[in-house]
Amino acid sequence: MHPAGLAVTSCGLLAARCRHFPVCWQKTTLKNLGGFWSVENLGMEPPRMSPVVEPLSWMLGTWLSEPPGAGTFPTLQPFRYLEEAHISHVGQPMLNFSFNAFHPDTHKPMHRECGFIRLEPDTNKVAFVSAQNTGIVEVEEGEVNGQELCIASHSIARISFAKEPHVEQITRKFRLNSEGKLEQTVSMATTTQPLTQHLHVTYKKVTP
Repeated sequence: MHPAGLAVTSCGLLAARCRHFPVCWQKTTLKNLGGFWSVENLGMEPPRMSPVVEPLSWMLGTWLSEPPGAGTFPTLQPFRYLEEAHISHVGQPMLNFSFNAFHPDTHKPMHRECGFIRLEPDTNKVAFVSAQNTGIVEVEEGEVNGQELCIASHSIARISFAKEPHVEQITRKFRLNSEGKLEQTVSMATTTQPLTQHLHVTYKKVTP
């Protein structure tokens, strides 16, 4: 491999590892690399957004929870969490997303999920495809109306040794509020509990 290729690979690996840390830690680490792996430094033009996903453009960016998110469920003690949401595109007719939660005091990783958001062309029908570190893979579907997206689980699959009680239904609502902040509300039903609000978090945008 050409030395430049090795440098890009090394930077990419370090960048990937840094993604496990809260953003405040990442800045210190990534700054020293001078953004070597950025699109501009690799001589590439930033991709143009597909017109198919224009109705979801209000979700794009890197967002940090402010204040910490709040979690509750009948079988759990109420808890708080920090979360980084990163929603982007690479020019394809879909958005890419990752949600990484951290303990508010220790900053240890908690819940993590990533996936894709697709829009059926010429409609407001949305599909949200997610893989989670809890061993769940799901498809949620719904509609985007203005700056609000409401979706509900269409199918849920899990690893064979997933902990019980099993998740049976998930609903989410994303909205951009009047202050320009992104809100996410998640409700969940399990084999022992009916559909109940589980998470609510408000994010402040930190990068476009």
